[in-house]
Amino acid sequence: MHAIRLHAFGPADNLRWEEVDDPAPGAGEVLVDVAASGVHLLDTSIRRGTAMGPFPLPDLPAIPGREVAGVVVAVGDDVDEAWVGRRVVAHLGQASRGYAERVVTDAARLHVLPGGVSPAAGVAMIGTGRTALGVLDVADVTEEDVVLVTGAAGGLGALLVQGALRAGATVLGAAGGAEKAARVRALGATGLDYLRPDWDAGVEGVTLVLDGVGGDAGRAALELLAPGGRIVLFGWSSGAPTRLTTEDLLARSLTASAGLGPHITRRLRELEERALAAVAAGALEPVLDERFTLDRAAEAHAALETRGTVGKVVLVRD
Repeated sequence: MHAIRLHAFGPADNLRWEEVDDPAPGAGEVLVDVAASGVHLLDTSIRRGTAMGPFPLPDLPAIPGREVAGVVVAVGDDVDEAWVGRRVVAHLGQASRGYAERVVTDAARLHVLPGGVSPAAGVAMIGTGRTALGVLDVADVTEEDVVLVTGAAGGLGALLVQGALRAGATVLGAAGGAEKAARVRALGATGLDYLRPDWDAGVEGVTLVLDGVGGDAGRAALELLAPGGRIVLFGWSSGAPTRLTTEDLLARSLTASAGLGPHITRRLRELEERALAAVAAGALEPVLDERFTLDRAAEAHAALETRGTVGKVVLVRD
C-alpha cells in the first residue's frame, strides 16, 4: 500500500508519498481500507516539530493523521467478524498513521458511519464535530445571546456558527477575507472580514465570543464583549493566545472559560456519537474542503498554513 511519511520535521514538502508494508490487525484491532483522512492544524504543528500542549512528537519516520473513515477489511483476534465490510469512522487518538491507504486501529474506537453520510463528512464530525459540540456545551448558547465566532469559515468555526444559530442566537462570524466572510453569510450569520482594519466597526451588544484564533483577532473580539459577557477559548490558530488579564474580566464583569481540556477529553466517545447523529439528522453540516487526494497531503498542509482553505480539509482516495 501507499502512505504519506514524514522523515524529518520541517516544511510541508517533507511529507512524502511512499510505498510501505500493509499493516495487520492484532488482538482487539481492525484493518480499515481508508476512503478519507482528516487534516488538522495540529498535524501541521507536529510536522514542523512544534507540537502543542499534551501532544508528543512522534518517532520518525512517521505516518501523520488522526481521523479516518473507510471500510473494515479484516479483524484481529477477539473482534466480531461482523465488522468486516462495514463503513466506519474512527479518531485514532494521539497515535498517527491516518494518511494511508490502510490503517489499523482499536475496534473500540470505531463508529458505524451512518447511512447517507459521506466518509469526508464522517471524518469532519469525528474530530472537529466532537470539538464543536464540546465548546457549545461549555458556551451554553441561548436565544438571547449575540454570539461572535472567530475563524468562522474554518471547519470548526462553521459548525459553531450553525450550532449557535440553531440555539436561536444572533450570530456574527469573523473570517479572514471577503470570500470567507461571504461563506459565513451563506451559513445564515453576519459575515465580518477581520482582514479589514474596520471590521469591528458598528458591532455592539456581543454577549458571547467563541474564540479559536487568538492573537489580535481574539483580543479585538474580547474588546467587543458587552458588560457581563463571556468568552470561551479553545485554541489559537493565529499562533498566539488571546491576551487577557484579571483586570479585563473585572472591569466589565466578564467570564472566560476553557472550551477544551479534561472536562472534554473524558467525554470524547459521547461527543463523537452526538456529532455523528447530528450530521445524520441534518442538524449540523460540515463545510468540507475535498480538493486534495491522499498523495497531495503536502499541498493540503501548505494551503492550510497559508489560510488558503475553507472548512475542514479532508484527504480523499482517488
